[in-house]
Amino acid sequence: MRALTMDIQSSAGRILCCTIFKPGGRKLLAKGHILSSDDIRLLQAEGMNEVWVTELEDGEVGEDDAVLAVAEGMCCGSVEIRLAAGGRANLMATDNCCALVDDELLKKINMASSIVIATVPNYRYARKGDRIATVKSTPFAVAKTQLDGILSLLAMSGPVLQSRPITNPSVAMLYTDPVHGDRARAMFEGVVQQRLERYGATLKYALSAVEEEDRVARSLQHLLRTKPSVILIASTTAPAGPEDVIGRALVRLGARVERFLAPVEPGNLTMLTYKDDIPVVSAPCCFRSPKPNILDVLLPPMLAKYRISGWEIGCLGHGGLLN
Repeated sequence: MRALTMDIQSSAGRILCCTIFKPGGRKLLAKGHILSSDDIRLLQAEGMNEVWVTELEDGEVGEDDAVLAVAEGMCCGSVEIRLAAGGRANLMATDNCCALVDDELLKKINMASSIVIATVPNYRYARKGDRIATVKSTPFAVAKTQLDGILSLLAMSGPVLQSRPITNPSVAMLYTDPVHGDRARAMFEGVVQQRLERYGATLKYALSAVEEEDRVARSLQHLLRTKPSVILIASTTAPAGPEDVIGRALVRLGARVERFLAPVEPGNLTMLTYKDDIPVVSAPCCFRSPKPNILDVLLPPMLAKYRISGWEIGCLGHGGLLN
């Protein structure tokens, strides 16, 4: 990028190299502003005859074109790209969604240094209209070779950010207690409702059961028939592992245990299983309080019909201390 002083009458379409202020100190035009014919008349009225502008050199791409190209290549799903001042593009959710972020790819792109991307955390729930990412370039211009390198990496690796829409999210609940299932329901129902409202989810069906393998299995079988986005099991007791009552009942139904024990606090004793495509989550002690816990990490992707793996849960330790 080359800076030069030129006659103001010839400066239409050029980029201002510095901010222009009125004599009293009020900003007239900002650095990076693209001069229009109206701007030229405004500056002439202020008594200016020359202006300091920038000019692209061979092998450079303007900041707006660069960030738009990267924004378009880095995302997919329910997202809208909005160009902002100063070589910036904002990515806005067009539906209630879950943001899925490829952290390793994001690091590779940000190491290029000419363009950087900031996103919301992985698995974050976003409402329609929320900003979920922003792309920013170096001032005025980016070397075309660097931009081509980033776009090539995106074309080869896929999107950095998926804005996965959440449509008709539904949850089925099973409350369990060693003595009486309704005791668990009375303890947890209010907090469950608060958490579901947080994500715009509806309670499709709820059952209570005594913690006996046969009763838990029959209750889960009923809930599975309703085809919810996810089944949550709220127990008053903490399991020692998949061999306890809840795990045995799920295996009896043909569910596969994906993961037991999560590097997240609160929520260490979480057990994730899948029966076909329906996730079933047992998260003891996470239904007593609406404060953040592992349910707030797992619910958004599950409500967006994203299948979380045990490996992904194992990767939650960095930032897993929630409160």
